[in-house]
Amino acid sequence: MLKESILKLLKLDGLIDNITGYVEARIELMRLEIKEDISKALAKLTLFIVLAFVFTLFVLLMSMAVAYRIGEHLGNFGGFAVVAGFYFLLIVILMIFRDAIGATLERKLGELMRQREKKK
Repeated sequence: MLKESILKLLKLDGLIDNITGYVEARIELMRLEIKEDISKALAKLTLFIVLAFVFTLFVLLMSMAVAYRIGEHLGNFGGFAVVAGFYFLLIVILMIFRDAIGATLERKLGELMRQREKKK
């Protein structure tokens, strides 16, 4: 009661109402921005998953086609062995150069993030 009478005397009650309204509006704006950012991220993630699935199917089917084609000349087992050997060689090369590849990816992603922050 004393607090209310002092605020009315100094005419601060309207100011406090305005500040409270401003803070509430900012909080609501932040909530909406967070929801928008989450929805954008989920949309990008969904698209990435679909593209990764389609690309995986493409690689799998192309690998089988190449294995059958090579198998016409070397026998079925030989065709699949050549394709499997290619993937094994690819894995070995990636394992050998994984640190260099990781450092390069980290640097490139850092540059991309900095460019994106400058645009905002």
